Formats: sequence, C-alpha cells, structure tokens
Amino acid sequence: MKTLIDHLGQYAEYHRDRRNIASHFIGIPLIVVAVAVLLSRPGFEVLGLWLSPAAFVALASALFYLRLDRRFGLVMAALLGLSLWAGAALAVQGAGTWLGAGLGMFVVGWVIQFVGHYYEGRKPAFVDDLMGLVVGPLFVVAELAFMLGLRKEVERAVEERAGPTRIRTNKAAF
Repeated sequence: MKTLIDHLGQYAEYHRDRRNIASHFIGIPLIVVAVAVLLSRPGFEVLGLWLSPAAFVALASALFYLRLDRRFGLVMAALLGLSLWAGAALAVQGAGTWLGAGLGMFVVGWVIQFVGHYYEGRKPAFVDDLMGLVVGPLFVVAELAFMLGLRKEVERAVEERAGPTRIRTNKAAF
C-alpha cells in the first residue's frame, strides 16, 4: 500500500497553483457532503444511527485514512461523520429537497474544481488515478494543516516530490 507521502505527493503534483488549491477548499467539501447526501437513501435508523450506503462508504474511507496516518485519519473520520449527519438530515426530507440539495452541491462543487484546474493548466488527478477521488479530501485537510504550521515534516516531504506551490502565469488548457 502507498504511504501518506506517496498519496499526497502524487495528488499534489496536479495541484501546485494556489488558486487551484483554494478552489479545492470549497469544491471538495461540497462534493463530499453531496455524496453523503445522495448515498443517504435508502437508509434506516438503528439505535439512533442512520444506516445507509453513505455510512458504509464513509467507514471504508475512514479506515483508509486511519491506515495512512492516525492524526489525519481522526480528523477525516470526524469530518466524514459531519457529512453523514448532513446526509441523514437531508435524506429524511422530501425527495425534491434531498435530491436538489445533493445534486446541487455536487454540480457546484465540480464546477469550482474545474475552474481551479483551469488556473492550474492541468487535468484533475483522478483522471490518471481514480484514487485521487479519495485522496482529494485528505489533501484539503493536509493543506489546511500546513497553513496552520502543522505537520511540517509531511509538508516538506510532499513538496520534495511535487515542488512548491505557486501561481501560474500561463494558463494552458487541460
């Protein structure tokens, strides 16, 4: 299995423009919550917990993140829990509210992602490796940690592989 640095470094190679990274702080959370909302039906309550396909996807994702890194994994598990809460809250609403919210967040999130990749001048990472869809949320959490001055050793290792962030001046089509 690839290491935390392997995953973040490979993903970071597609995300060096600061504007692209900034777009991911909005787009990726919208997409994660949208997926939780859309996968929260069908579902049923057991002992106060809403069990749905979203719960199983979140559990598998949390285990993946925890296996890569305990600290980031705990943060990701908490964020996935919040996404599940939002998904369950919308899943019990009418079909129009549930579907409109889920699809709306999903589409807006991806539009924001592609705007960021326009600035990057490069296609999204998942086009070459589907694991990018799972690593993307972790990348956002790691970038936030780096901005807060945390996990400097991880930041250095990722930048050794991918290079420093920058603002591109030439916008090539992806």
